[in-house]
Amino acid sequence: MWKERYEMFDANLSMLFTELPLLERPQAARAAGFDAVEIWWPFADAVPETREIEAFENAIVDAQVRLVGLNFYAGDMPAGDRGLASWPGRETEFRTNVEITAAIAARLGCRTLNALHGNFETTAQTVSNYRFAADVAAEIGAQVVIEPLSGAPQYPIKTAHQAFELIDEIDRGNVKLLADLYHLATNGDDLDLLADHVDRIGHVQIADAPGRGEPGTGELDLFGHLAKLRANGYSGFVGAEYKPVTHSFAWRDQA
Repeated sequence: MWKERYEMFDANLSMLFTELPLLERPQAARAAGFDAVEIWWPFADAVPETREIEAFENAIVDAQVRLVGLNFYAGDMPAGDRGLASWPGRETEFRTNVEITAAIAARLGCRTLNALHGNFETTAQTVSNYRFAADVAAEIGAQVVIEPLSGAPQYPIKTAHQAFELIDEIDRGNVKLLADLYHLATNGDDLDLLADHVDRIGHVQIADAPGRGEPGTGELDLFGHLAKLRANGYSGFVGAEYKPVTHSFAWRDQA
């Protein structure tokens, strides 16, 4: 049993409460017992209008929830885009978005920024882009996390080992792994080994597998793996990033 277990979890507003308009989801998360939230890039463009940014920030503040994770712009996700960091020719767009994202994070107190790699091979420009993002994040005391993904055939970062190799090449102390237990397990990673690398994990997300539903709808021992991570020193949030099946949060009582 985790001490103050509810406070360990944050709600991913891009996956949960999607029956509601985006700006109503922070309040819904609060009503469901979450004090913290995370979200993918919440705007249609890399450079949103000021009024859009202000509306989003006000929704977070008004709901009295803490934003603990924010993605950089990743392109057209429904069309299969998975990030700009490695996308040739979009370096300026990526870097402009990094600065906008960091400014939002600074105002809301968010300290974890997710930079999806993109569906292209890692080049020197990719590493340079990540270093730029890390340096901007460091100015506000934030970290950049790199997430292995499943279900995206062209995406080259699929395992924790591949992410660690890229992190080593970037060579910035505030760049760490986003350990999404669903993606890693789906790609065949041994989740038990993650506990040996807690110092390199910046954030954790959960969904059960198969199916990507809430804990208890698949076959993963999610709470067992989380307990090992905690026992080895992981003290960060755990993002609930799943496709609701039962639309119940009773799983938190089992953590």
